[in-house]
Amino acid sequence: MVRQSEDPSIKVSALAQGTVIDHLTAGSALRVIEILGIAFEGAVTIGMNLESAKMGHKDIIKIERREITPKEVAKIALVSPKATFSIIREYQVVEKFSPTPPRVIEGLLRCKNPSCISREERVTTKFIVMRMDPLAMRCHYCERTLRKEEIDLL
Repeated sequence: MVRQSEDPSIKVSALAQGTVIDHLTAGSALRVIEILGIAFEGAVTIGMNLESAKMGHKDIIKIERREITPKEVAKIALVSPKATFSIIREYQVVEKFSPTPPRVIEGLLRCKNPSCISREERVTTKFIVMRMDPLAMRCHYCERTLRKEEIDLL
């Protein structure tokens, strides 16, 4: 039982080195972990469906001893376009950014159309972003439109 004088918040230790991915769309943290893979050298802290003044609810991921790559940032931005990324070194935020959505996405997604040439030939997939919120993209080759829930990351 928590007394009125006790602090009911949960404390998570600060990162010495690593990445914090904040402002993830609520419910997207597990998809982001899937994008990053499961081989981590350090601790991973996942907060899901947390209250947020900015978003209502959000997810957050703290990854110890790992900085994410630009390709991973691009994939995460497709799943959660309002995500923010903080790179931590020696307990200090050395870089904080929100990715700028690209107009063209190459080599990150698979087209859902089974007849699309990109599924049979060795060509780099290419999608034109038509709208970010809600996400809609068009395949450069077959012109099929994909929505966020249809995304199949490579």
